[in-house]
Amino acid sequence: MAFVLRVLINGVAIWFAALVLPGLSIKGGDTGWQQAAIILAIALVFGIINAIVKPIVAFLSIPLYILTLGLFHIVVNALMLWITAWITSATHWGLDIANFGTACWAGIIVSVVSLALSVLLPGPRGTGTQVQTSTYYYRSDS
Repeated sequence: MAFVLRVLINGVAIWFAALVLPGLSIKGGDTGWQQAAIILAIALVFGIINAIVKPIVAFLSIPLYILTLGLFHIVVNALMLWITAWITSATHWGLDIANFGTACWAGIIVSVVSLALSVLLPGPRGTGTQVQTSTYYYRSDS
């Protein structure tokens, strides 16, 4: 259920980025329902790439994260969108990105919109289990 919600949120974020950025477009679909299905398919591909490829790229680029104080995360998000566009370009539908600068801006927009929607939607957050711990200090008088 959480993955489906994540796909829906990413779909809305990608749709919004395509509305705002002139170099980012969603190709395919004649009707509104077809375009909605294409956006969800793009969001599904993007979610799979984020689940499989992004952790590997993030791990390999730890020195660049440290060197840029985390700003390299924008480049990683742009690269994930670029890979999504590359995979969907083999079909008659998909994401079309004009250049890497557009991908960087799209990565920022998708991240901000996804964060905003994740915060606004009710439900459990991905905090996992909470463990209550206590610290006791013992004094040894021996």
